[in-house]
Amino acid sequence: MNPITLSLVVACGVAGFAAGEIVNVFLAAPFIVAAIIVALSLKMANAWQKFVVLRAGKLQGVKGPGLFLIFPIIDNVAAVIDERIQTTAFNAEQALTKDTVPVNVDAIIFWHVHDARKAALEITDYRQAIDRVAQTSLREMIGSSMLAALLSDRKAADEHLRDEIGNKTAGWGVSVTSVEIRDVAIPVALQDAMSRQAQAEREKQARVILGSAEAEIAGKFVEAAKIYADHPAALQLRAMNIIYETTKERGTTILIPTSMVDSMNPASALVLAGQRAPGEVVPSLKSVA
Repeated sequence: MNPITLSLVVACGVAGFAAGEIVNVFLAAPFIVAAIIVALSLKMANAWQKFVVLRAGKLQGVKGPGLFLIFPIIDNVAAVIDERIQTTAFNAEQALTKDTVPVNVDAIIFWHVHDARKAALEITDYRQAIDRVAQTSLREMIGSSMLAALLSDRKAADEHLRDEIGNKTAGWGVSVTSVEIRDVAIPVALQDAMSRQAQAEREKQARVILGSAEAEIAGKFVEAAKIYADHPAALQLRAMNIIYETTKERGTTILIPTSMVDSMNPASALVLAGQRAPGEVVPSLKSVA
Protein backbone atom coordinates (compact mmCIF):
# COMPACT_ATOMS: atom_id res chain seq x y z
CA MET A 1 0.00 0.00 0.00
CA ASN A 2 1.37 3.41 -0.98
CA PRO A 3 1.79 6.21 1.59
CA ILE A 4 -1.11 8.33 0.28
CA THR A 5 -3.59 5.46 0.39
CA LEU A 6 -2.32 4.42 3.81
CA SER A 7 -2.76 7.96 5.14
CA LEU A 8 -6.35 8.16 3.89
CA VAL A 9 -7.18 4.74 5.32
CA VAL A 10 -5.76 5.72 8.70
CA ALA A 11 -7.64 9.04 8.62
CA CYS A 12 -10.93 7.27 7.85
CA GLY A 13 -10.29 4.74 10.61
CA VAL A 14 -9.47 7.41 13.18
CA ALA A 15 -12.56 9.44 12.18
CA GLY A 16 -14.76 6.36 12.45
CA PHE A 17 -13.32 5.45 15.85
CA ALA A 18 -13.83 9.00 17.12
CA ALA A 19 -17.40 9.16 15.78
CA GLY A 20 -18.21 5.84 17.38
CA GLU A 21 -16.81 6.84 20.73
CA ILE A 22 -18.17 10.38 20.88
CA VAL A 23 -21.45 10.36 18.94
CA ASN A 24 -22.77 6.90 18.17
CA VAL A 25 -21.16 3.56 17.60
CA PHE A 26 -23.16 3.05 14.39
CA LEU A 27 -21.56 6.16 12.86
CA ALA A 28 -18.23 4.36 12.78
CA ALA A 29 -19.46 1.88 10.15
CA PRO A 30 -19.51 4.33 7.18
CA PHE A 31 -15.98 5.42 7.95
CA ILE A 32 -14.80 1.81 8.16
CA VAL A 33 -16.43 1.03 4.80
CA ALA A 34 -14.83 4.15 3.29
CA ALA A 35 -11.43 3.07 4.59
CA ILE A 36 -11.82 -0.36 3.00
CA ILE A 37 -12.94 1.12 -0.34
CA VAL A 38 -10.03 3.57 -0.39
CA ALA A 39 -7.57 0.77 0.42
CA LEU A 40 -8.90 -1.37 -2.44
CA SER A 41 -9.47 1.29 -5.10
CA LEU A 42 -6.80 4.00 -4.74
CA LYS A 43 -3.49 2.99 -6.30
CA MET A 44 -0.30 4.89 -7.01
CA ALA A 45 2.36 4.04 -9.61
CA ASN A 46 5.87 5.43 -9.44
CA ALA A 47 7.49 7.17 -12.40
CA TRP A 48 9.10 3.92 -13.63
CA GLN A 49 6.06 1.67 -13.05
CA LYS A 50 3.08 0.63 -15.15
CA PHE A 51 0.05 -1.20 -13.71
CA VAL A 52 -1.80 -3.58 -16.04
CA VAL A 53 -5.45 -3.57 -14.94
CA LEU A 54 -7.97 -6.24 -15.88
CA ARG A 55 -11.74 -5.72 -15.54
CA ALA A 56 -13.70 -8.94 -15.27
CA GLY A 57 -10.79 -10.77 -16.90
CA LYS A 58 -10.45 -8.38 -19.85
CA LEU A 59 -7.79 -5.74 -20.33
CA GLN A 60 -9.09 -2.49 -18.92
CA GLY A 61 -5.93 -0.45 -19.43
CA VAL A 62 -2.36 0.28 -18.41
CA LYS A 63 -2.20 2.82 -15.59
CA GLY A 64 0.59 5.00 -14.28
CA PRO A 65 2.54 6.81 -13.28
CA GLY A 66 0.66 8.70 -10.55
CA LEU A 67 -2.60 8.09 -8.66
CA PHE A 68 -5.48 6.19 -10.25
CA LEU A 69 -8.65 4.44 -9.18
CA ILE A 70 -9.90 0.95 -9.85
CA PHE A 71 -13.24 -0.61 -9.05
CA PRO A 72 -12.90 -3.10 -6.21
CA ILE A 73 -13.85 -6.73 -6.87
CA ILE A 74 -14.37 -6.34 -10.65
CA ASP A 75 -10.94 -4.78 -11.31
CA ASN A 76 -7.63 -6.26 -10.38
CA VAL A 77 -3.98 -5.40 -11.05
CA ALA A 78 -2.63 -8.26 -13.14
CA ALA A 79 1.00 -7.08 -13.20
CA VAL A 80 3.24 -4.26 -12.08
CA ILE A 81 5.87 -3.66 -14.74
CA ASP A 82 9.19 -1.93 -14.03
CA GLU A 83 10.25 0.01 -17.13
CA ARG A 84 13.75 0.84 -15.93
CA ILE A 85 16.81 -0.73 -17.58
CA GLN A 86 17.45 -4.17 -16.10
CA THR A 87 20.51 -6.41 -16.19
CA THR A 88 20.62 -10.17 -16.50
CA ALA A 89 23.82 -12.21 -16.26
CA PHE A 90 24.02 -15.45 -18.21
CA ASN A 91 26.72 -17.92 -19.25
CA ALA A 92 27.51 -20.93 -21.41
CA GLU A 93 29.69 -23.68 -19.95
CA GLN A 94 31.68 -26.14 -22.06
CA ALA A 95 30.20 -24.81 -25.29
CA LEU A 96 32.00 -25.95 -28.44
CA THR A 97 33.20 -23.40 -30.96
CA LYS A 98 33.14 -23.99 -34.70
CA ASP A 99 36.68 -25.43 -34.49
CA THR A 100 35.57 -27.76 -31.63
CA VAL A 101 37.24 -25.96 -28.73
CA PRO A 102 35.34 -26.06 -25.40
CA VAL A 103 34.95 -22.61 -23.86
CA ASN A 104 33.16 -21.04 -20.89
CA VAL A 105 31.64 -17.67 -21.70
CA ASP A 106 30.13 -15.17 -19.25
CA ALA A 107 28.00 -12.30 -20.52
CA ILE A 108 25.50 -9.70 -19.34
CA ILE A 109 22.47 -8.26 -21.10
CA PHE A 110 20.91 -4.81 -20.59
CA TRP A 111 17.20 -4.62 -21.39
CA HIS A 112 13.99 -2.75 -20.56
CA VAL A 113 10.25 -3.19 -21.07
CA HIS A 114 8.90 -0.81 -23.70
CA ASP A 115 5.37 -2.28 -23.85
CA ALA A 116 3.91 -3.19 -20.46
CA ARG A 117 0.76 -4.74 -21.96
CA LYS A 118 2.72 -7.29 -24.01
CA ALA A 119 5.08 -8.08 -21.14
CA ALA A 120 2.10 -8.86 -18.89
CA LEU A 121 -0.19 -10.65 -21.34
CA GLU A 122 1.95 -12.21 -24.10
CA ILE A 123 4.24 -14.29 -21.88
CA THR A 124 4.03 -15.88 -18.45
CA ASP A 125 7.39 -14.79 -17.01
CA TYR A 126 9.33 -12.45 -19.26
CA ARG A 127 12.36 -12.30 -16.92
CA GLN A 128 12.88 -16.05 -17.03
CA ALA A 129 12.24 -16.11 -20.78
CA ILE A 130 14.92 -13.46 -21.35
CA ASP A 131 17.44 -15.54 -19.40
CA ARG A 132 16.65 -18.68 -21.42
CA VAL A 133 16.74 -16.88 -24.76
CA ALA A 134 20.03 -15.22 -23.89
CA GLN A 135 21.68 -18.54 -23.01
CA THR A 136 20.38 -20.23 -26.16
CA SER A 137 21.54 -17.37 -28.40
CA LEU A 138 24.95 -17.35 -26.72
CA ARG A 139 25.46 -21.07 -27.39
CA GLU A 140 24.34 -20.67 -31.00
CA MET A 141 26.78 -17.80 -31.50
CA ILE A 142 29.66 -19.79 -29.96
CA GLY A 143 28.88 -22.81 -32.15
CA SER A 144 29.06 -20.69 -35.31
CA SER A 145 32.25 -18.79 -34.40
CA MET A 146 35.91 -19.70 -34.57
CA LEU A 147 37.87 -19.42 -31.33
CA ALA A 148 40.23 -16.78 -32.76
CA ALA A 149 37.31 -14.58 -33.85
CA LEU A 150 35.58 -15.03 -30.49
CA LEU A 151 38.69 -13.91 -28.62
CA SER A 152 39.74 -11.05 -30.88
CA ASP A 153 36.46 -9.49 -32.04
CA ARG A 154 34.30 -9.08 -28.93
CA LYS A 155 32.46 -6.07 -30.34
CA ALA A 156 31.09 -7.98 -33.32
CA ALA A 157 30.01 -10.84 -31.04
CA ASP A 158 28.25 -8.39 -28.71
CA GLU A 159 26.34 -6.78 -31.58
CA HIS A 160 25.37 -10.17 -33.00
CA LEU A 161 23.98 -11.31 -29.65
CA ARG A 162 22.11 -8.03 -29.16
CA ASP A 163 20.39 -8.36 -32.52
CA GLU A 164 19.54 -12.04 -32.06
CA ILE A 165 18.12 -11.66 -28.56
CA GLY A 166 16.35 -8.41 -29.42
CA ASN A 167 14.54 -10.02 -32.36
CA LYS A 168 13.24 -12.80 -30.12
CA THR A 169 12.12 -10.56 -27.23
CA ALA A 170 10.53 -7.78 -29.30
CA GLY A 171 7.20 -9.63 -29.37
CA TRP A 172 7.12 -9.63 -25.57
CA GLY A 173 7.45 -5.85 -25.33
CA VAL A 174 11.11 -6.08 -24.27
CA SER A 175 13.93 -4.13 -25.95
CA VAL A 176 17.56 -5.19 -25.65
CA THR A 177 19.87 -2.21 -25.17
CA SER A 178 23.21 -4.00 -25.31
CA VAL A 179 24.98 -7.28 -24.63
CA GLU A 180 28.52 -7.47 -23.25
CA ILE A 181 30.71 -10.58 -23.14
CA ARG A 182 32.67 -10.32 -19.90
CA ASP A 183 34.98 -13.33 -20.13
CA VAL A 184 35.94 -16.17 -22.45
CA ALA A 185 37.72 -18.99 -20.61
CA ILE A 186 39.56 -21.71 -22.53
CA PRO A 187 41.30 -24.89 -21.23
CA VAL A 188 44.72 -24.44 -19.60
CA ALA A 189 46.42 -26.85 -22.00
CA LEU A 190 45.11 -24.83 -24.94
CA GLN A 191 46.30 -21.61 -23.32
CA ASP A 192 49.83 -23.03 -23.14
CA ALA A 193 49.70 -24.14 -26.78
CA MET A 194 48.45 -20.72 -27.88
CA SER A 195 51.21 -19.06 -25.84
CA ARG A 196 53.87 -21.18 -27.52
CA GLN A 197 52.37 -20.45 -30.93
CA ALA A 198 52.36 -16.72 -30.25
CA GLN A 199 55.99 -16.90 -29.08
CA ALA A 200 56.99 -18.78 -32.23
CA GLU A 201 55.21 -16.20 -34.37
CA ARG A 202 57.02 -13.35 -32.63
CA GLU A 203 60.39 -15.11 -33.05
CA LYS A 204 59.63 -15.69 -36.72
CA GLN A 205 58.75 -12.04 -37.18
CA ALA A 206 61.94 -10.98 -35.37
CA ARG A 207 64.06 -13.16 -37.67
CA VAL A 208 62.35 -11.76 -40.75
CA ILE A 209 62.97 -8.21 -39.56
CA LEU A 210 66.62 -9.02 -38.81
CA GLY A 211 67.08 -10.57 -42.26
CA SER A 212 65.52 -7.51 -43.89
CA ALA A 213 67.85 -5.26 -41.92
CA GLU A 214 70.90 -7.34 -42.95
CA ALA A 215 69.86 -7.17 -46.60
CA GLU A 216 69.42 -3.41 -46.38
CA ILE A 217 72.81 -3.00 -44.67
CA ALA A 218 74.50 -5.14 -47.34
CA GLY A 219 72.94 -2.97 -50.02
CA LYS A 220 74.30 0.15 -48.35
CA PHE A 221 77.76 -1.44 -48.20
CA VAL A 222 77.61 -2.18 -51.92
CA GLU A 223 76.68 1.44 -52.63
CA ALA A 224 79.53 2.66 -50.41
CA ALA A 225 82.02 0.33 -52.14
CA LYS A 226 81.03 1.75 -55.53
CA ILE A 227 81.51 5.28 -54.25
CA TYR A 228 84.92 4.44 -52.73
CA ALA A 229 85.99 2.75 -55.97
CA ASP A 230 85.15 5.86 -57.96
CA HIS A 231 86.60 8.24 -55.34
CA PRO A 232 89.78 6.88 -53.60
CA ALA A 233 90.11 10.10 -51.59
CA ALA A 234 86.78 9.37 -49.92
CA LEU A 235 88.11 5.99 -48.79
CA GLN A 236 91.22 7.65 -47.33
CA LEU A 237 89.09 10.19 -45.44
CA ARG A 238 86.95 7.37 -44.13
CA ALA A 239 90.01 5.45 -42.95
CA MET A 240 91.36 8.53 -41.17
CA ASN A 241 88.00 9.04 -39.50
CA ILE A 242 87.95 5.45 -38.28
CA ILE A 243 91.43 5.85 -36.78
CA TYR A 244 90.38 9.07 -35.09
CA GLU A 245 87.28 7.46 -33.62
CA THR A 246 89.27 4.51 -32.27
CA THR A 247 91.96 6.70 -30.66
CA LYS A 248 89.57 8.98 -28.77
CA GLU A 249 89.60 6.68 -25.75
CA ARG A 250 92.44 7.41 -23.33
CA GLY A 251 95.24 4.90 -23.05
CA THR A 252 94.49 3.27 -26.39
CA THR A 253 97.42 2.23 -28.56
CA ILE A 254 96.85 1.03 -32.11
CA LEU A 255 99.49 -0.48 -34.44
CA ILE A 256 98.97 0.47 -38.06
CA PRO A 257 101.03 -0.76 -41.03
CA THR A 258 103.33 1.91 -42.49
CA SER A 259 101.85 1.43 -45.92
CA MET A 260 98.39 2.21 -44.60
CA VAL A 261 99.56 5.43 -42.96
CA ASP A 262 101.44 6.50 -46.09
CA SER A 263 98.46 5.71 -48.24
CA MET A 264 96.43 8.30 -46.36
CA ASN A 265 98.53 10.96 -48.10
CA PRO A 266 97.39 10.95 -51.71
CA ALA A 267 100.63 12.48 -53.05
CA SER A 268 102.94 10.06 -51.27
CA ALA A 269 100.62 7.17 -52.08
CA LEU A 270 101.01 7.89 -55.79
CA VAL A 271 104.80 8.09 -55.49
CA LEU A 272 104.96 4.82 -53.52
CA ALA A 273 102.67 3.17 -55.98
CA GLY A 274 105.01 4.10 -58.81
CA GLN A 275 108.21 2.94 -57.02
CA ARG A 276 106.94 -0.26 -55.36
CA ALA A 277 106.69 -3.45 -57.28
CA PRO A 278 103.34 -5.20 -57.42
CA GLY A 279 102.74 -7.53 -54.44
CA GLU A 280 105.57 -6.05 -52.31
CA VAL A 281 104.88 -5.97 -48.56
CA VAL A 282 106.36 -3.35 -46.24
CA PRO A 283 106.90 -4.94 -42.83
CA SER A 284 107.48 -1.81 -40.81
CA LEU A 285 104.73 -0.60 -38.40
CA LYS A 286 103.94 2.77 -36.94
CA SER A 287 102.41 3.25 -33.55
CA VAL A 288 99.53 5.66 -33.09
CA ALA A 289 98.66 6.54 -29.53
